[in-house]
Amino acid sequence: MPDILATLPLSAIRIFEAAARLKSFTRAADELGVSQAAVSWQVKALEQRLDQPLFVRLPREVTLTPAGERLSRAASEAMSVLRTAVSDLVDTEEGVLSITTVQSVGGHWLAPRLGGFQIAHPRIAVRLDASSRVVDLHREPFDLALRAGSGDWPGMEAHFLIPSAQTVLCTPDLLARLGGLATPADLLHAPRIGAPEFWAAWFEAAGVDARGDHPPPRLSADAQALEVATALAGQGVALGSPIFFAQEIAQGRLIAPFDITANYGGGYWLAYPAERRRVRKIAAFRDWILDQAASDPLVGRYRTS
Repeated sequence: MPDILATLPLSAIRIFEAAARLKSFTRAADELGVSQAAVSWQVKALEQRLDQPLFVRLPREVTLTPAGERLSRAASEAMSVLRTAVSDLVDTEEGVLSITTVQSVGGHWLAPRLGGFQIAHPRIAVRLDASSRVVDLHREPFDLALRAGSGDWPGMEAHFLIPSAQTVLCTPDLLARLGGLATPADLLHAPRIGAPEFWAAWFEAAGVDARGDHPPPRLSADAQALEVATALAGQGVALGSPIFFAQEIAQGRLIAPFDITANYGGGYWLAYPAERRRVRKIAAFRDWILDQAASDPLVGRYRTS
């Protein structure tokens, strides 16, 4: 019996993958630079060769049949592997390295160091995008990510960088207005910024019984950088990473009134698709950033604390 895969043209699989991903023959045609009629003809020929429908045609879009869903997953993976293989063959240490990162690690730890990477690799331009959204690196135009979490992401290779450790931070002026903070328990009645569960973990690390009728935090945000920015404006006491905000602490703009740090598990990771580990610009950045983390004394201190 002949191998049916050998009789399927790569062009048909490529067109099917684009149409399935975009859910539109018209958008697939635009992406691939062919006519809509060519997309429709190739898909129809593929359906005839497989003797089953792959799409349900609707007035303004198409949806996948169960058979189409199965083939779409396989085609997407195959095209990703093929694109990576071609990229590995033609890749040079030039071009743009696109990085998606959470705001705290990107803006407060990575950005001040990026000049060193660009001096070492002058032919690589860096594009940095800060977002709390978890970007799909297999489908979106980014090379790698700096993420918070456990490091367990299917299909991704992840390298641990920075522990998720936070301490109490506030401005000297606010500390003076509060009349000082003699003990960690004094924070139960201070204007706090941050998620209640994060404060509960910090109070536990400080040995403070936080149960009872105490004022809740007055503000929480979906980014640590925003909460600490609010603290910098004198609006309250926030929890923040002593690693990310080391410069503000060194400058005296922020004070850590207690040498108590809560470790929230997990941390911040460098992640990229496992099949792209040999792409030179990714390997260059990986080696550089792992060296940066290893040589940061604060990372070493809080990683083992």
